[in-house]
Amino acid sequence: MSELAQRPGAHGRADAAVTDRRLVRGARARRTIARHAVDVASLDGLTGLSLGRLATDLGLSKSGIQTLFRTKENLQLAAVESAGEQFTDAVVRPAGDAPRGAARLRALTEHWIGYAETPLFAGGCFWAANLADFDSRPGPVRDALFRGHRDWLCVLAGELRHAAGEGEIADVDADLAAFQIDAVLMAANTALRLGDHGAVAKVRRVIEGLLAPPR
Repeated sequence: MSELAQRPGAHGRADAAVTDRRLVRGARARRTIARHAVDVASLDGLTGLSLGRLATDLGLSKSGIQTLFRTKENLQLAAVESAGEQFTDAVVRPAGDAPRGAARLRALTEHWIGYAETPLFAGGCFWAANLADFDSRPGPVRDALFRGHRDWLCVLAGELRHAAGEGEIADVDADLAAFQIDAVLMAANTALRLGDHGAVAKVRRVIEGLLAPPR
């Protein structure tokens, strides 16, 4: 009898270790596939995703991807989640080093410009590429996109309120100003995709206008 067989529970521990390794590999594969799905969706929209396309792009089996995600909708939701995490890492979290209020708003804007000007995703802003496609399609994907966009607007509005409360800027309707900033950034994303790099200067002018100190 082998030493492994003699030890009580050894087989169970070995099986658990194999299962853990499989789970780790599965999670890693999910992240890789979801990350590529974001790039595809930034170019062709979430409706352009398919299990077969991703399998071909990544040199994986379609059945393997289907095992991980089951449905196209689950794949779309994983792409939205991945896009949100990457956006936060590239734009929101780095801006947290700046003091709250006007300075952080400027930092958020500059990081957003970098996110779009040297695209984090192949097709530019993921939200600009997909919100319009799903605004009239009720369901989990629309809800996930809406939450991601709402969270971004809340970040902007929160800093605007702080800046106004500290007297750094004139009293503003924070929700309206956040809407305006987001609209300008979305327009800049389109302009940048069309080669109009002058849009960046326009964005900065708009932001500075909104952050003018009180008279």
